[in-house]
Amino acid sequence: MPASNFTERIQTFYDESSRLWEQVWGEHMHHGYYCSDGQYRVENPQEAQRVLIEEILNWSDVASPKDILDVGCGIGGSSLYLASKYLARVTGITLSPFQAARASARAKAAGLGEHVQFQVADAMKMPFANDSFDLLWSLESGEHMPDKEMFLQECYRVLRPGGRLILVTWCHRDLTSPHPPLTVWEKNHLANLYRLYHLPYVISLSDYEVFARKLPLFDLKTADWSLAVAPFWSDVVKSAINPFVLLDIVATGWKTIEGAMAIPLMMEGYRTGLIRYGLLTGIKE
Repeated sequence: MPASNFTERIQTFYDESSRLWEQVWGEHMHHGYYCSDGQYRVENPQEAQRVLIEEILNWSDVASPKDILDVGCGIGGSSLYLASKYLARVTGITLSPFQAARASARAKAAGLGEHVQFQVADAMKMPFANDSFDLLWSLESGEHMPDKEMFLQECYRVLRPGGRLILVTWCHRDLTSPHPPLTVWEKNHLANLYRLYHLPYVISLSDYEVFARKLPLFDLKTADWSLAVAPFWSDVVKSAINPFVLLDIVATGWKTIEGAMAIPLMMEGYRTGLIRYGLLTGIKE
């Protein structure tokens, strides 16, 4: 499918579903962190989402960035968090006009309107000059990119020398030797996820590392946090077992219903080891 068709489908999906997600879960549209072995539990799962951000920052050894780009910013959860934590200027981009408008309203309400800005933009061709940011933050947006290597190249382009890239994304399991190729069941499972979540495809964390080493980046490292985040989907199910939420899902539209249908596929993907949660960070030379 052409990249433009994916762009339109992703935009529509998030335009239609973001209001419901905020109503049920709040400002963050990503996994939560449940300790390295997945055993940590909190009464408020939104806390696990905030913990994930802090764990990523600690793992990446982020210093004190002043100009941050949040790629796939959603309704501004990470952007506002990073702006407040580092007293930084943050730019967030999303394909969804609804998300950009909602994120801007939230920034104004938080008193951060002068420090944070949001705009509709395509991460595959970002409207920024070379060497514009000292931290590029991409939390669960890489899976939507129609060309993963080109996406990493574009991220690298807008980073300043000495700037840090943080990419956290959905992956499939490693296929390098001695790991076997994807089975027919795994390919079908992924195809269903691609259809329901409007994903072009996903790759392994090893594939991302191969692309990253071409850029070049130093202090490059990767990590697999699948165990730490997999319980997130159980919390999603618990939040959905509410008649008001179920009615809202139906009222929001078919694409949101399809997204809800994908939840069991994600749970099974983590259980079998097919779906992986990959992190990559490095510094631009």
